[in-house]
Amino acid sequence: MKRLFLFIFIFGSVSTYLFAQNDSANLVKYTPDFKFNEGIFASFAQVKINQPIPKSRILSDLDFSDQYFYDRLLEEKKVYYFDNIGIKHELQTKNIWGYSRNGSLYIHINDDFYKITIIGSICHFVATQTTYSNSYSDPYYYNYYNPYQYRYYPRTSESTEVKQYLFDFNTGKVYEYTVSALEILLMQDPELYDEFMALRSKKKKQLKFLYIRKFNERNSLYFPKN
Repeated sequence: MKRLFLFIFIFGSVSTYLFAQNDSANLVKYTPDFKFNEGIFASFAQVKINQPIPKSRILSDLDFSDQYFYDRLLEEKKVYYFDNIGIKHELQTKNIWGYSRNGSLYIHINDDFYKITIIGSICHFVATQTTYSNSYSDPYYYNYYNPYQYRYYPRTSESTEVKQYLFDFNTGKVYEYTVSALEILLMQDPELYDEFMALRSKKKKQLKFLYIRKFNERNSLYFPKN
């Protein structure tokens, strides 16, 4: 009975090891030299396996060699493409996750597309956010019959703010670049999380980038080999 148990244990361990070896052989580790395949990512699932809809399958009258091809294409409400068996499909631009151009990854957020500048298990990028607010006033209106009466008209004001974001490559979630968001992301590495939580609040703010780098070094990002 002991021999049978030992055999099962050894066989299971060897099988697990061989499976892990085979699995890792089909993966490539992300480095700054890594290039994302060119095309549109309809969903984050396609990003995870680096399989976008290639430019060659996109139906468009635009110049495919134009460096602003994606910018102009994604100004439209819909994008049309053919799948690998020639069936035509359409995508609502507002639902597209992003795209890759020249090996770089662009994410859709705040009604526009922005380049992810730091890529790893935790990503960092910058985007703009536009907000609108209404106010009601017209100090120049005068009523002859009632000089104390003023008429108010709605006035819309617009403001644009540059914001920093974090992106979790494990879940696909986007967070604002805050200490509390980083704390949530670091929970995936308990040892590093405890180290970060031991810092004073001021130090946490100062060392956010350092701990993103530490996390990415300890938790490498992998993609399937092409």
